[in-house]
Amino acid sequence: MTSNSTPGLARFNTSAESDATAALHEVCASSAWGNKLLAQRPYATAEALCTASDAAMAELTAADLAEAMAGHPPIGRPKPGDPTSAREQRGMAGASEELKAELLELNLAYQEKFGHVFLICATGATGEQMRDAVRVRIQNSDEKEREIARGELVKINRIRLARLVEGE
Repeated sequence: MTSNSTPGLARFNTSAESDATAALHEVCASSAWGNKLLAQRPYATAEALCTASDAAMAELTAADLAEAMAGHPPIGRPKPGDPTSAREQRGMAGASEELKAELLELNLAYQEKFGHVFLICATGATGEQMRDAVRVRIQNSDEKEREIARGELVKINRIRLARLVEGE
């Protein structure tokens, strides 16, 4: 272990496979992604874990991406009782009812077009920024949007992995 190691990273590296699998599933719902990260334990640093995550995400098939996206609730509707989605979607907390209704309508149109939830790294974004992103991205081709969603998953996974390995 290097000096960049944290107690959370050490715990992840040494935890039972079932516990590590569960922890990774909380980060990303893709089993292919999780299996690739599990197979490379132990990680010397948090950055090495993130680099492995990025590489695994780049290799996901369309079906694997669909599995990963299915683990995310729609913007504006975090999973009840899920502190992670509530924290990540904090930008919607003070949104007006009008903005929430508009985002719901846009989410439904997006989902109808692409067959999955609109995925954006919502951490730090306002409700208006998320709405504007849906408006722009709904114009994309399926292929372009799938690659944008993959990039958003990379960002989300990095944030979630950092939280995982920074734990005490």
